[in-house]
Amino acid sequence: MSDAPSGGSPAPAATFLTETGYPDSPTLASGLLDVGDGHHLYWEVAGNPSGIPVVFLHGGPGAGFSTVHRRFFDPARYRIILFDQRGSGRSRPYASIAHNTTAHLVADLEILRCHLGVDRWLLFGGSWGSTLALAYGQAHPERVLGFVLRGVFLCQQHEIDWFLTGMGKFHPESYQQFLAALPPVERGDLLTAYYHRLSHQDPRIHGPAAYAWASHEDACARLHSQPHAGPPPAAFDGQRGPLPFLAIARLEAHYMVHRGFMAEGALLAGLGRINHLPCIILQGRHDLVCPPETAWAVHQGWPGSTLTIIPDAGHSALEPGIRWGLLHATAIMAERIQPGHGMTP
Repeated sequence: MSDAPSGGSPAPAATFLTETGYPDSPTLASGLLDVGDGHHLYWEVAGNPSGIPVVFLHGGPGAGFSTVHRRFFDPARYRIILFDQRGSGRSRPYASIAHNTTAHLVADLEILRCHLGVDRWLLFGGSWGSTLALAYGQAHPERVLGFVLRGVFLCQQHEIDWFLTGMGKFHPESYQQFLAALPPVERGDLLTAYYHRLSHQDPRIHGPAAYAWASHEDACARLHSQPHAGPPPAAFDGQRGPLPFLAIARLEAHYMVHRGFMAEGALLAGLGRINHLPCIILQGRHDLVCPPETAWAVHQGWPGSTLTIIPDAGHSALEPGIRWGLLHATAIMAERIQPGHGMTP
């Protein structure tokens, strides 16, 4: 893939919202960026090449991005940057946990920023994407215009414990399948057992584990959940289906086992490095994957931030209440960021 513009023209002077967000805009440039350690990151740029730079940080880690994520941003006002983190989506190698830590992902963002010639950018991240946004912001506050965060996750021990055992109390049918993917002798330490299976190279071992992990999370991610997926198809290798099962499950377990490669509570302790910057937080009241207490803790440690709890939403960014809240947030940020990409008082 070429790093050169693909022939797309700048976005029109005015855009309009539909029920699914702003209209999509053509890809202006894309490429595979060598960030070292054998990793190559897939990236795309869309929207207005002279607009406010915003980088979309996907969740998981491991979920990757899709074209629907461009639609959170007005293509007339934003230069929209999306990329797949190490091991995710179209980045290579797929589902790799080698040389894959929070510090690597923060460094990758700096490499991408310099590669694209961005001075400062707005960080937009949900779930794990909010973790990465805060980690990058605290490492490079001088490169950040502001934050739009959703479904905040800080990789603290109690959040990991909740993910593994708590949210299953609300989806017992899915949780039963999550447990059933492990033999009874391995169920005393779910995270360690899953991590060993998911990091195994044999698809007969990692495939069913990936399916069970990612299916359980997906079942808990929306207020109005989809029917549970049931057992995996025969000989499932973890790479087929509507979700990137293997990348999501393997990378999430990898980061949880290592507690996000951060000291406990580090991101809360480091808020003083970034709390002079604007931050808008959106949180579903009924978010089972990342419960609201974490977003509340960030808001309490960030006096200038705004927190909106959406009463009729869970975790997914594509639920109507969350989606509209995020669209409103990017519109507010576009008004606050000046043409020279500074912030209004």
